[in-house]
Amino acid sequence: MSDPTRTSQSTRHATGPAGAAARTPAAAVAPTSRHPLAAAFRLLIAAAALTGLVLAALGTGAPAQLLTCFTVQANLAAALVSACSAHRAWTGRHPVSPRIAGALVPFLALPALLHYVLPAADTTAFTLPTTGTSGVAQALSPQLLYTVTPLATLADWLLLTTPRGFRPSYAWQWPAYPLLYLAFTLALPAATGAPSPTVAPAVTLGLAICALPLITIGIDQVRPAPRLHHNRISPTGISPLK
Repeated sequence: MSDPTRTSQSTRHATGPAGAAARTPAAAVAPTSRHPLAAAFRLLIAAAALTGLVLAALGTGAPAQLLTCFTVQANLAAALVSACSAHRAWTGRHPVSPRIAGALVPFLALPALLHYVLPAADTTAFTLPTTGTSGVAQALSPQLLYTVTPLATLADWLLLTTPRGFRPSYAWQWPAYPLLYLAFTLALPAATGAPSPTVAPAVTLGLAICALPLITIGIDQVRPAPRLHHNRISPTGISPLK
């Protein structure tokens, strides 16, 4: 069976417009494929993250201090990347690189894991600081930042993206910033507004930071492909015309 991405010997040495057209890959001339439902869903992710951040800022007396919180940084990155992904899906452009979009999954899962599963390792440097006051903003903000945004990002990855897009090199690239952030909280706890974690919580955080990318990449290698709309020319791989 012939490979549509390779050129024949007769067209390889052709010159002029005909030769240029013969050497052009099919992906370069394939019609753009818009995904309005995916764009709307990713826009909702960005809106949920931004709403949670605004409510968190309204519920504290020092909104600027929240920028040093890992949860705030992760959700801010989720809002920006999701908005960019929504724009690309709406306009039919190439999606955001898996190196960037995929990093949101372990980045958002880490604070949620600390908040719900590992409260002993919970530190305000990675999670939202407790204000000690009650209100609508204080009640809704954690739900949006710890539950809605991570679960929606997880659903976007599992249901709206093709599998096996994460490379093994991401396993050491994604933990780089969280590990640096952990080292920063240990060295300068006053700069983050949080107490320095003890040895046991610090080791637990380090293990979670390294394990989450490995788990994400492993799941991506074995998960089934979502049932997306098929174009006449496949935009994700080599396939015959239908």
